[in-house]
Amino acid sequence: MSLIDLVRTYYIDPIILGEGYNPVNTLTYALLAVLAVYFTYKYVERIKLKIDRKFVIGVMPLVFFGILVRLFEEAGVYSSYFLVTPMIWIEIFALAFVLFLASRAVEKRFKTPYYKTLFVSGLVLSMAPLLILLPRIVQVTGMAITLGLLLPIAAALYLIRWKVENKFVTLAHAFDATATFTAIQFFGFREMHVVPRLLISYFSPISFIVVKLAVVVAVLILIDKYSEDKNFNNFLKFAIAVIGFAPAVRDLFLLGL
Repeated sequence: MSLIDLVRTYYIDPIILGEGYNPVNTLTYALLAVLAVYFTYKYVERIKLKIDRKFVIGVMPLVFFGILVRLFEEAGVYSSYFLVTPMIWIEIFALAFVLFLASRAVEKRFKTPYYKTLFVSGLVLSMAPLLILLPRIVQVTGMAITLGLLLPIAAALYLIRWKVENKFVTLAHAFDATATFTAIQFFGFREMHVVPRLLISYFSPISFIVVKLAVVVAVLILIDKYSEDKNFNNFLKFAIAVIGFAPAVRDLFLLGL
């Protein structure tokens, strides 16, 4: 197989034909994600940026914007290679970085905290795709089931004594797991990722919720136990949360669309 055939078979065709992920592109995208996290944190260290709740508040609207634009393809609004993974997230990352630099410049010039500028920018950007997508929601049953399943998990997390950031990360992945379960169990969707697809095919969709939560909780415990750099811990946990939150919101909207 030539290099061109390999790229087409494992990277281009799965996107164009909607075949989902395979072991080759899954490992590639995972490696790219790890490298992105590593080099981004190196930059965070260099500029001495504190990763805290203010940072999360500032960035999350931009993540939400990326999810909404990603949904354009499924909603039939617009179809393009640049609207699917991984391209859409490379573009959103680049946009977020530019807006971050701009927000820091505003902070330096006008003393307005950078996270406020980022938050407003993401909020404004999200309005247009949100207004396009909301009228296209035709049924809310699947959305209601997802949120209904998520509610007891959220209540349990609220009641237990644990770090707030750990609860946030766990809730993001519980959201993803319940949305996936609802879509597959009740509405005939199929899992696109390799490992969850194998897990669900061998056991059942409900196993995805159990295993996903167990893995996320274990990872968070390991981070707290073996890493002493609080800023790095917060950055890593934020990245893990986004990995859960992004597909969760996308799946929720897909159930409505």
